[in-house]
Amino acid sequence: MFALVAGTSLLSAEETKSGLQKGEMIGAFYVTKLAGAEDDGTKVGKNLCYRCKNGGRPQVMVFTRSSDKAVVELIKQLDAAIPKNEDKQLRAFVNYLGDEKASAKSDAEKLAKVTEAKNVPFVLPNEFENGPEDYGINPNAEVTIIMAKGGQVKANYAAGSAKDLKVDAVVADLKSILD
Repeated sequence: MFALVAGTSLLSAEETKSGLQKGEMIGAFYVTKLAGAEDDGTKVGKNLCYRCKNGGRPQVMVFTRSSDKAVVELIKQLDAAIPKNEDKQLRAFVNYLGDEKASAKSDAEKLAKVTEAKNVPFVLPNEFENGPEDYGINPNAEVTIIMAKGGQVKANYAAGSAKDLKVDAVVADLKSILD
């Protein structure tokens, strides 16, 4: 019985490995802005590379397939952290993923309304099913968070279920890209 339980937990941990890992470089990828961050100079409907727009600034890229309350809380905390860290030029953007483009777009727009985020743009990646191919987003992960500075990944968080997302740990780790 013990071996079965241990094997199950190893499989579960493996399933939640998702996205670029610490030390890897973040590449360009294109998205369409759907909502949020009205003052960032990018109009809703524009296709662009937010990762490129943010350059080497500290940035948090959230890839989600869920509007779970943990995701909402994370976005609210990121939205509040951006103006508090304006001197460090913190940026964040939420990439909504899904099997069907229209429903992913609709879900992203709903999430933007629920969070009432003012500083975080909500986008639909051109590769909307699993995000940019070279980012290695696990299709079984509901949430993948990549924190980068200077174009390099400093931290990565992933959760197979959004309910398992450790929001406090993610927010506490902002220091890894702000120092």
